[in-house]
This record gives sequence, C-alpha cells and structure tokens, in this order.
Amino acid sequence: MGDWVHDGGRLCLDLVNTLRDRYRGGRELLIAPEALAEWLREVGLRADSSPVEAHVAAARELREAICQAVDARAQGSVIAASDVELINEAARGDDRAAVQLRAEPDGSVAAFRPEPRDPVRTALAEVAVDAIELLAAEPFPRVAVCAYHRCGLRFLDTSPARNRQWCSMARCGNRAKARQHYARRKAAG
Repeated sequence: MGDWVHDGGRLCLDLVNTLRDRYRGGRELLIAPEALAEWLREVGLRADSSPVEAHVAAARELREAICQAVDARAQGSVIAASDVELINEAARGDDRAAVQLRAEPDGSVAAFRPEPRDPVRTALAEVAVDAIELLAAEPFPRVAVCAYHRCGLRFLDTSPARNRQWCSMARCGNRAKARQHYARRKAAG
C-alpha cells in the first residue's frame, strides 16, 4: 500500500517523510487507518488494535509538529510552543503504558508494563519520545533534506564530514549521478 522509505536515520524523521514531495505540494502517504497500521508495522512499533481516523489525524499532527520543530532547531530558532505542547502530549501516550512496579505478598517485586488501552496512541508516543530525544540533543545533529531534485526526504546526516547529500545512495544518489553523467555526455556530443 505505502511508498514507505526508512532512510531518515530516526523514527521521528521517518514519520516526517510520510508526507512525500513536501516542497512540491506534498503527497500524503498516511491516507487511511490501514496505511497508518502498515507504517507502524514497517517501523516495528506494536499496535495491536486497528487505527481509526482519529489516529491518522493525530499522526499527521504529530508529524507536522516534529517537522516544524526540527526546522526551527536546525535554524537556531525557538520551537513554537504549540509544537512543543503537541509533541509532549503525544509522548505521554497512553497513561497505562508506563512501566509499573508489582509487589507480591511473598515480598518479591517485579517490573511490568500493563497492556495499553490504546496501542496506536502508545506507538505514536514512541515516535514523539524519539523526536524529543533528537530535538534535545546537544549539539543538535545535522538533519538534511535530500538533494535529489525529485525527493526532498529528511535524514540524519551522520557522515564524518557532515556533508551527505542524498537520503540513500542506492536510490537518490545513483539517480543524481546518472542524471549528471547523462547531462555531461549530451553536452559533449
């Protein structure tokens, strides 16, 4: 169903990349609850219940808040309070998802995680927590936009020189190099 790409280097950037061609009008990949369920499975997040339209809307809102917050942080600007609030709210997820302590009558103790009431919301909370960790990183890592003219995906640049140009060398890098090679050959002959 989806045209999923997981080259962002962070879970939260992979969510941002669910709006493809962002700088050319956008192409929405989270079009229905089934698409969100597929994306959650693809990224390895447990979501035992089926998403509903409200989950899709929440995922899109979280995605845009993360995108705007990353842009602001990359530019050295203040992150909008509304984006901070939305990300924090999403990170709280399902209040039952937190690890709990169980004390048994025999004196033994154990940690357990109760079943969430809303597994999709809990999965989106993991994305929000990943965004918080990225946004709070010092120094802020380079989040780049793919240089291939028909891509525009976001990715975490972990290259030693911090000058990576493409989200994926196998996909966009090869396309860009082939295009340059063709242009040089056409100009020469």
